[in-house]
Amino acid sequence: MIIFEKFIAGNLVKCQTGYAFFMPNLINSSWIWEDQIMNKLLEKVALKLGELNSFSKLVPNIDLFIQLHVTKEAAVSSSIEGTQTQMDEALLDEDEISPERKNDWVEVSNYIKALNQAITELEELPISSRLIKKTHQILLDSARGKNKQPGAFRTSQNSSPVSWK
Repeated sequence: MIIFEKFIAGNLVKCQTGYAFFMPNLINSSWIWEDQIMNKLLEKVALKLGELNSFSKLVPNIDLFIQLHVTKEAAVSSSIEGTQTQMDEALLDEDEISPERKNDWVEVSNYIKALNQAITELEELPISSRLIKKTHQILLDSARGKNKQPGAFRTSQNSSPVSWK
């Protein structure tokens, strides 16, 4: 049993190279909590999930609804990397995109393809290195990151070593 209030998410492990990485603690256990507010919060969550489930019954085409949310997620998440494609533009066909906007559109389009492919593959594959690598390969296909080892895990650190106290 894991006591919620005393749980530590993980630890930083320092390598001989000067880099450090986060090693998470396992969470697949039974949980208990001492603060009874958690019970009230879980009740609210269950209620909201029930409401969401009832709203989903009102949507005439749930697949279209989900695809619109996938597209929105792709556009918003890609904007973190500096991509300028908005949702309305992400819904257009490639031949409707101006040449100066095409690179951004390809990145958002790849994000949508990668997410949809990963969801489809989850029916037969567990979340695994193989699934992550396949998804990453689709994500970087013909995009700005195509030379950054698509479909492979990074073998080098992103930045210079961090000094830890």
